[in-house]
Amino acid sequence: MSDVVHLPKPFHFAAAFGAGALLTLMVLFNGTLAAYGSLFFSSWVPHLTGTIAALIFLLVLRPKRLRSDRPPLWTYLGGVSGGLTVMLTSASMNSALALSGTIALGLAGQVIFSLFADMRGLFGLPQKMPGLRDGIALGLILAGSLVLIFFGGSV
Repeated sequence: MSDVVHLPKPFHFAAAFGAGALLTLMVLFNGTLAAYGSLFFSSWVPHLTGTIAALIFLLVLRPKRLRSDRPPLWTYLGGVSGGLTVMLTSASMNSALALSGTIALGLAGQVIFSLFADMRGLFGLPQKMPGLRDGIALGLILAGSLVLIFFGGSV
């Protein structure tokens, strides 16, 4: 059986780039909330507003379920990991790392975990061993993060 390679379309690149920009705004907003309140407050407010927005979306559009079977239990942990992510990024954004260092190290963490998940076939993903390009990409991300954190200050 041959492995089919699916190349990403321009929309996928734009969507991922836009998601990264929105993530940066989210970290900024939540970090600012934490500076005026607490880490718990900075996590509670966006999750409450997100819940309200999702309920309105569901009531207005009434989307149909694509499948009748139940998703795996681990899929419900997105809220837990989201809450922890908000609190951790809010804490690190209000430190010497600032917004850019927080996002840079967050990207490095995402890539490391993604490579591990691919390697182990976690969450139903097909198993894929990291290659040389993956290692080079990770090295460049880590190097760029260190440059940004230690040499990125204003002159």
